[in-house]
Formats: sequence, structure tokens, C-alpha cells
Amino acid sequence: MESLCPNFDLLKSSSVPLFSHRLSSINCGISKRSSASFPCVSSYNRNCNHQASVKTEASTQQQPTGHDLIKSLTKGFVGFAAAATALASVCSDSPAFAESLTVAFPVSRAQEVNTVQRTLVEAWGLIRETFVDPTFNHQDWDLKLQQTMVEMFPLKSADAAYGKIRGMLSTLGDPFTRIISPKEYQSFRIGSDGNLQGVGLFITVEPKTGHLVVLSCVEGSPAARAGIHDGDELIEINGQRLDGVDSEAAAQRLRGKAGTSVTVKLHRGNGSGSGSSIKEVKLPRELIRLSPISSTVIPHRTPDGRLTKTGYVKLSTFSQTAATEMKNTIHEMENLGVQSYILDLRNNPGGLVKVGLDVAKIWLDGNETLVNTVDRDGHMSPINMANGHALTHDPLVVLVNEGSASASEILAGALHDNGRAILVGHKTFGKGKIQSITELHDGSALFVTVAKYLSPALHDIDQVGITPDVQCTTEMLNSPKETLKGKSSVSSLEADSCIMVAEHELDIQESKGTAS
Repeated sequence: MESLCPNFDLLKSSSVPLFSHRLSSINCGISKRSSASFPCVSSYNRNCNHQASVKTEASTQQQPTGHDLIKSLTKGFVGFAAAATALASVCSDSPAFAESLTVAFPVSRAQEVNTVQRTLVEAWGLIRETFVDPTFNHQDWDLKLQQTMVEMFPLKSADAAYGKIRGMLSTLGDPFTRIISPKEYQSFRIGSDGNLQGVGLFITVEPKTGHLVVLSCVEGSPAARAGIHDGDELIEINGQRLDGVDSEAAAQRLRGKAGTSVTVKLHRGNGSGSGSSIKEVKLPRELIRLSPISSTVIPHRTPDGRLTKTGYVKLSTFSQTAATEMKNTIHEMENLGVQSYILDLRNNPGGLVKVGLDVAKIWLDGNETLVNTVDRDGHMSPINMANGHALTHDPLVVLVNEGSASASEILAGALHDNGRAILVGHKTFGKGKIQSITELHDGSALFVTVAKYLSPALHDIDQVGITPDVQCTTEMLNSPKETLKGKSSVSSLEADSCIMVAEHELDIQESKGTAS
């Protein structure tokens, strides 16, 4: 998702410097150039499809008050397509909507706060142009900028100023729309690349409660060895409460140099109030390698006594290499004579949506619909394959559970609704929103919910989840499960009741002649 191209004009007063920020929604690539110094605002430029420029100039105005801080001067249509950009990360010239708006506000004399003021207006403009709810949670979004700017003006530190931006975003009622600092964004990018130093926890904000909960643990990680479970609520990190802290900020606190440690406090309950407990545990930080694919071949005897091979593929995260590694794994298993597949998406919290779509294409033919996006105006747009060719047509079962979220649900929905796979397990998490990620001028990043998605069969997933065709118990049938590392032994898989149910479903598919 590329950012807006804002035009900045500095308006300087003899008493309080003013900032006039003209916004226009044009897709752009990010490129920054700075000059000048405070009290003049550094000029910078973003290279855009429409070659919009940014400049500063001095003028004199009296300090505005009240609603005079925000004045809409011009309106016009420019090219923007939020949902398509979010999914495909490409610029589009198709007109959708936009307004050019000039806002004037007092410039802080604290330079670090002044920088965050620019970030505030940039973030506010992106929300204004792209946020999925055009009512902004039934509030005046222009007025919200005014209020936040007034609150930010007297502050002395960037941290406090960022807190005001987070407060503004929290009023949208969407925990997935958030801003993260430059340092947090760098850690996020490292995690997307597949390696980080931490404790191996995937966490998220539970939309209904706002609490931080564990989605899953990386197998073999310090968190997994400590017995932390999906669904545990994260209460404290190193003695600091997490009230109002978003998932990326909490993840940043958990990460750190390998060899150090972090203490976490968790609440575990069954939802009825009985049997709940508080647990505090000290976790060592280690190098966590997030290899997206683990696989093995499971020998399977069919009801008629034949010995066959089932390819088991566990997809742990949708990192940048996941689709390529999936292709390589399927090719290898086809060469080994595998006759059916189990794709395990349990406890996969998602990741890069485009990667999820690329993985779906590996299993599907033709021009099938992979997912439908619904934008802020209620317009639905299908995302279809183009003359796809599946790598295999062997029977497929997909395993899901409460920890399967976001891109996992897109993939499971695409395979299920197109008749390619049977779903086995438990109802999925229910994150049916699509976020754009935009790097802002100061190196921070804004996550904005720009659309929601429906499955190919038009099922709404958000806060609902996907109910599998066949339920199974989550417990293993023997004691502690082994970690699956690459081409591991299959002993732990043979004791997994969901694997047994999946094998039964594969037998049914084969008996119906669905295998090629």
C-alpha cells in the first residue's frame, strides 16, 4: 500500500508558527528528501505516479482557534483504489474518491513534537481517505484532528505525541488500525522476513474485549516450552501492565537480544470464571527461526488394506518465502508418490495476504474466485485467478482451529468454497479485515483497515470465523507432542486425533473417485 502525497505549506506567525497541510490522495512510492530547519518545516518529496510535490513557504497568519483550525479549501477527484492497492501492492489510476483539504494548526517549538505533528496529519489523511468505515465510528474526523493537534501542541516529547496519535486512532473502534514507531516497524519487517530474537509468541488484540491474547506459540520456542497456550491473556511484561497497549508494542517488549530474558504474567481461564489462574513465567530470549513450512510423509493404510502415502504440510506463517517453499514441498512430495494431502493451518495467525492468495493458487485451477473484498462504500470486488494450473489434484484436507486467522482464513475459505478441500478442526479466529501498511515520512508505519473480505461463497468471516465441515478434538491421544522439524518422524502426528479424522475424510474422498 503506497502512501498519500501531501503538500505541506508552512504558515509562520509572529506569535505561534502555523502549519498548513494540503492533502491529496495519490498513490505514490516512498522517497524522502529533507532540508531547512525548525521553525521552518523540513521539505520532502515523494515520487508519485502523478508527480505531486511537497514544499514549504513562509507566510504570516494569526493563530486560529476552534473550528477555524480546519478549513476545507478545495475538492477534486484523483486516482485511488484502496482495496486493490492493499491486496496487490500496486498503484491504480482508477478514480474512486478523494478530497483535497488544507488544514492549519500551531506548530510546536519542540522539534521532535513538530515531526510527530506532521506524522499526525499524514496518518489522519490516510485514515480519512481509506478507512473502511466512512463514518469513522460515527464521529467528525476533521474535528478529531483539531482536538488531537490541540492536545499535542504543549507536549515536549515524541513519545507523548505518538500517544496522542494512538489515542486518536483508538476512537475508530478498530484495534487493527494502529501506528507503530520506526523501531517497532523495523522489528515488524524482520518478523515478516522469517527471523527474530524473542520468545516465540504470536499475540493479537481480541476485538470484543480489547485484551491481548496468545494466538499461538512457535513450536520448540521458549514460550512453548513454558507451557503457554493459545487463548492465554497477556497481562504484564516485566511488571508493566498492558492496558491499552497494542499487539505490536507488546511484541516489541517481548523481543530483545538473544541471551536476555523477559518476565510475562498471563491469565488463563475457561470463560466461565471457574478454574482460572494467573501465571508468571520468566522466558529466555532466543533466535526464533520462523520457517513457514514443515512437512513429512505419513504412511496410511486404507480401509481395503492398501498402503498409501499422505503428504502432511504444516504452514506456520505467511512470510515472504511461504508460497515458494510450498511449491517446492509439493513438487518433492509428488516425486515421492504421495497420493493425498493434509494442509495444517492450525495456530497460523496469518501474515502477508498476497502470500495467502499465492498459496491458494498452488491448489486450484482455472479462473476461480479466491476472495471477495468489500470497500468502505460497500462495493464488492472479487479477486480471481487467471488461467491457474494446480500442482496436484490429489485429495486435500485442511486443518484449522481457533488460532487460524486472517490469511489462514482466506486460504481455507478459498480452498473450501471452490470445492478443493474438506475443512477439519474447530472454528477459526474470525479476522475478516484487510490492512494496508504505509511507511510514513518519519519511518513509523500506519496500519489501516481498508476493506473487509468475504469468502468466495460470500460468507462473512469477521468476528464469526469459519466453521469446519468436520469437528475434532484438540487433544493429543498420547502424552507430550514432539516438535515437527522439517522431515520429522510421524509419531506425534499419528497420535493427533485431528490427523486421524483427516485421514478418514481422505479415504471418503478417494472412495468417491475425487483423486486424479
